[in-house]
Amino acid sequence: MADHSLSPFVSADWLDEHRDSVVVADTRWYLDGRSGRDAYLEGHLPGAVFVDLDRWLSAPSHGDGGRHPLPAPEVFATGMSELGIGDDTTVVAYDDAGGVIASRLVWMLRVIGRRAAVLDGGMAAYRDRLETAESVVDRATFTPTPWPTDRLANIDDVTADGAVVLDARNGDRFRGEYEPVDPRAGHIPGAVNLPCRDNVGPDGRLVDRDEIRLSYQDAGVADGVDVIAYCGSGVTACHTLLTLELTGFANARLYPGSWSEYSRTDRPVSR
Repeated sequence: MADHSLSPFVSADWLDEHRDSVVVADTRWYLDGRSGRDAYLEGHLPGAVFVDLDRWLSAPSHGDGGRHPLPAPEVFATGMSELGIGDDTTVVAYDDAGGVIASRLVWMLRVIGRRAAVLDGGMAAYRDRLETAESVVDRATFTPTPWPTDRLANIDDVTADGAVVLDARNGDRFRGEYEPVDPRAGHIPGAVNLPCRDNVGPDGRLVDRDEIRLSYQDAGVADGVDVIAYCGSGVTACHTLLTLELTGFANARLYPGSWSEYSRTDRPVSR
């Protein structure tokens, strides 16, 4: 279970107050192929380590399971250890995309009981205090922990009756008007489109949490309802899961394969 003593989102002021007791993680990654590591070296938050999404936050894609399957717990643990993140470390992750990439690391940590949060506002909150030197950290001890099966969904779960399935992608991809990477355009039949980026304002910070909660309730989310979130490849859907937790719906599930897995099948597609 997640450690609910720490909110899934923290402010820049909170980070300043706790800076000496947390590891700051730069998680930038770009769908268009730009290098997150290069961006990190051009300027990052003071003391931040770079977390490579393709290396540590996902397993290699072999056609089945989507573009970003969850890594083996041992691989994730190795990555965290090398980055100075131990079993008792509090992690604050950020990106330059409103937190929708950073949420992958934060959700992965929280779902196995570690303390982690997204920096609300991300890079913009520290625009005048960036540094370029790569951070050097001591190796830590991070114990491999299995991904909890009750927080994961598979391709059959998202087509079963009774679940509220939330599609976190932008509307044009949901409607099938635009598909930059996956084999087919459209969405899983019955899914509700609630783009995760709609929960972030122009300043990169979350909009009012009551507004977020109302949007989920309007989509059918309620206590006791089975809720599953997906996106293109199981990354930005983690932002949906964290905002669900923030607004009082803590036990939603991730479909890791997401559209990148579903679109490779011959199952029905809606547009």
